[in-house]
Amino acid sequence: MTYSLQTPSLLTNTSPMTSPVTSSLTCGELLVQWLEYYGVETVFGIPGVHTVELYRGLPNTDIRHVTPRHEQGAGFMADGYYRASGKVGVCFIITGPGMTNIMTSMAQALADSIPMLVISSVNKVQHTGSGEGHLHELHDQQGMVSKVALMSKTIWQPESLPKVIAEAFALFNGARPGPVHIQLPIDVITADASHVGKPPKLSNPKNNQADYHRLVQPKVTRPLPHPAQLDLIVETLKAAKNPVLLYGGGCVDVNHDAQKLAELIDAPTFLTINAKGLLPPAHALSLGSNQSLAAARAAIAEADVVLAIGTELGETDYDVFFNGKFKINGTLIRIDCDAQQLQRPFRADIALLSDAQMAISGLCERLESQPLNHQALARVATAKQALIEEMTADFAGQNALLQLIRDEVEGVIFVGDSTQPVYSGNLGFEALATRRWFNSSTGFGTLGYGLPAAIGAMIGSKAPVISLIGDGGIQFTIAELICAAELELPLIVLLWNNQGYGEIRRYMEEGGLPLIGVNIKTPNFEPLAAGFGAGYRRITAKQQLLDALKEDIIGTKPVIYEVDEADEFLTEMGKTFRCFS
Repeated sequence: MTYSLQTPSLLTNTSPMTSPVTSSLTCGELLVQWLEYYGVETVFGIPGVHTVELYRGLPNTDIRHVTPRHEQGAGFMADGYYRASGKVGVCFIITGPGMTNIMTSMAQALADSIPMLVISSVNKVQHTGSGEGHLHELHDQQGMVSKVALMSKTIWQPESLPKVIAEAFALFNGARPGPVHIQLPIDVITADASHVGKPPKLSNPKNNQADYHRLVQPKVTRPLPHPAQLDLIVETLKAAKNPVLLYGGGCVDVNHDAQKLAELIDAPTFLTINAKGLLPPAHALSLGSNQSLAAARAAIAEADVVLAIGTELGETDYDVFFNGKFKINGTLIRIDCDAQQLQRPFRADIALLSDAQMAISGLCERLESQPLNHQALARVATAKQALIEEMTADFAGQNALLQLIRDEVEGVIFVGDSTQPVYSGNLGFEALATRRWFNSSTGFGTLGYGLPAAIGAMIGSKAPVISLIGDGGIQFTIAELICAAELELPLIVLLWNNQGYGEIRRYMEEGGLPLIGVNIKTPNFEPLAAGFGAGYRRITAKQQLLDALKEDIIGTKPVIYEVDEADEFLTEMGKTFRCFS
């Protein structure tokens, strides 16, 4: 996949790449210049014979290269990198198997609207799609990848490079984001690009580079709200008796106006998993991320007006038990930057195509002089009490563990896989700010995300990061642990051990199914961690966890904290857990 059968001495004549570069600037070198111009700081990739020429120009930029151990890990790292930092993650991926490997990561990013730029090689122009059995050849690589990308384009000649890169970043900044794929034939990567347009240079070297980029890059923004539609929404909210507000991941970068709008409308407010932290944990109007629980569903079903902003209203946020009981019976107002999403899966009665921040600011301006009184506090308090009564001991113990870490480690980011503490935390955990809680149980719902995405998050944010992953899920991408060790990242991997695929095992038990394929052999993680250059702790007590965090969070290597789901200390912690705090 990333090696050649030729000896190094023969590569210049017979490798899949072209003959030695003699031009003053290759297309591959120009590519990294344009990436740097658009603010790219990190590239995740595994060099291979088809992509080595993408690396020729990297030393002449400030772009950092990170080497994962699998292309799926590269994609998950880029995903976590963006979610934690707001900066686009870029991947350099080899033709063929490299692209099939990263497609799962791209599908997760597409489902969760995460921008990701995947740059790959493809066979030489004359060989692309030939079916002649060339190294790494696919029948139609672009066609295949286009199914998990907003856009997949081939740069057939160097002249197209600046335009295609600009198009990618226009999609990231001006529409509902997602992964974009750009592929270059290997003979185009090495082609002379000295005549092609270069990124603008600083006219004054003393200028701040970031400010310069903001000044000279083409301005691409999401749609602004139509004033008449904002007026209509305000009038509808005025006439409402018991409205409800739903915030989604599209609001992750909205400022304090999100809290202000909830207070001006005086409405019970829900946050999707990717919107956690938009309101303070104990806010009197917040019902957290409990849309799938009975008491919360009742509040939404009884609402005469539902205002949904930046949320696709998908089942992994609103129907996590997959019973089809989530209902919207009142007038539905939707605000989204994606026109299609405005009418799926629930049809909007009033639809506003707009950037979330601008729409929320516009509504606040209109309501500031006439705040509404819907007597929401009493309804929220009643719903909160009902939600607390639904809480189980397991739910309380897992959330108490998460809350303890949140309060002990300042600025901590939780990056989760599909595992039980994540499912519980998706409902009961309260983040202190946005971009501090995300996981792969939303949308595509892949396993193996939690470890590599946490690495990407730590690189992008430079904040302390906790990876929440199960003993089954970590086996999908455990090789990335050595990448964290190589980078000397003090990543804490909170490994939830239920001896196999515990959640699927419960589904089978409840359905009266034979337990086949779920009671898998679990590794001995202590020597495994040592082999990867990581630390290991078996956590069995609250104070032990606190002491370990103080030491390890400022260390120079990743550490696995193994927790058994049946440990009694979790039950004891759960007895003191308080929701909405």
